[in-house]
Parts: sequence; C-alpha cells; structure tokens
Amino acid sequence: MASNDEGLLLFAWRGSLFRVAGGVQPPKAGSLFFCKHLAVRPGERVLEIGGGLGLAAVLMAKAGAVVVATDIVPGAVDLIRGNALLNGVRVDARLGDCYAPVAGERFDLICTNSPQMPTPRGHARTDPEAAADNGGVDGWEILDRVIQGAPAHLEPGGRLVFTIFAFLGRKTAFAKLEAAGLTPSVVASETQAFPRIGYERLDHIRALDTEATVPAGVPTTVERVVIQGARAA
Repeated sequence: MASNDEGLLLFAWRGSLFRVAGGVQPPKAGSLFFCKHLAVRPGERVLEIGGGLGLAAVLMAKAGAVVVATDIVPGAVDLIRGNALLNGVRVDARLGDCYAPVAGERFDLICTNSPQMPTPRGHARTDPEAAADNGGVDGWEILDRVIQGAPAHLEPGGRLVFTIFAFLGRKTAFAKLEAAGLTPSVVASETQAFPRIGYERLDHIRALDTEATVPAGVPTTVERVVIQGARAA
C-alpha cells in the first residue's frame, strides 16, 4: 500500500510493515521467494549480504535470529535500521561490500538474494530497478565472491543460501559450491514471470544458458531456485 506523504511507499507482508525509499528496489517475486525459504532457529547468528530495505533481515530477526545485514548503498543501510525499529526488532546493519563489514566473524547462516541478471558489457544501467539486477557479464559476479568467501565466515555445520535464475545453471551452482568445499543442495524452486529487464538481454542470456532452460520464442516464465551450500560439521 502507498501513502500520500511525498511519495512514501509502505510494503506490508507477513505481519510486518516496511518503508521503501528512493534508490532501493521494492520487494519483487524473487525477494519474497527468497524469504519464504530462509529457515532460521532462535539464537542463530545470521549474515545477509545485500540487505536492501531489510525484508529478510527483519523477518529472520522476528524469528529469533541474531542478524547482521550489509549493503553497499548508504540509503539501504538506513532503511534496514529504520525498518527493524518499525517492526520492533534489532538488526545490526552495516555499510560495506560483501564480507568487508564482517571481517573475522563467523555465522550459522549466510544468505543473499544478490543481483544476478547477466549484463552485456557496456549495458549496465544505473536506475535503481536495473542496478539491483546487474550481475556482471555471466550473472555470477557477486555470487562468486559470496561463495568463495563463505567458508571463512561459516561456523562448522553452517550453511550458505542464495537464489539463482535457472538459466545461470543448477549444475554450475553445484560445481561452484563444491569447489569452495560446501555440499550443495536445492532447497526450493518456483516458476515466476520472466523478468522485464531480461527481454533487453535475451540473446545474451540464451548464449549463457548451457542447461537450455529458456524456451524458444518469447519466454513468459523463468524458474527461480534456492540453493544451499553446507559446511561440514
């Protein structure tokens, strides 16, 4: 729902209320799918990389987790703090890139719904909606860094959870996790509307789609997958 207060947008979901501000993308289908499949236990220490407006962070905090949420956008960090306060929970929101704000710290769960839309060279856009989707040439630019850094920041038995579009490749995701010493598995999958920005990059996406998940013609849907990589106990 939206208010008339200078364009202020409020998003209500799962008994929580979130303020959305300019420069931070409102929750979309991928964000809701991600949040639905983040299972946390009370007292677990959780890191969310790329917290956005704090949707996942707040919901995990309400479930009893001790949450650190990071983002590279100062306005997002302010939103996370404000939305945590709005919902009566505490989230430790920190400004910085990937694992830089949590150097030397370990967590039971690391999670991210990071930008992953394959972006042809020279075609990255800077408007809030598109910038949140720019995932580098192959879509793995940020996810690769998250995966590679996870073992140093996971407790024994801890897990890394992230989402991918199916055209990034389940087999590719599994191989990357295994190379990092994590045991991969699929947590959930869901069919969603094909992202609008994807139509601008369709030929590029097809060239990267080694598992042939994008049908011929104009696709209307895409599979979204939640992947987990577990560290040995």
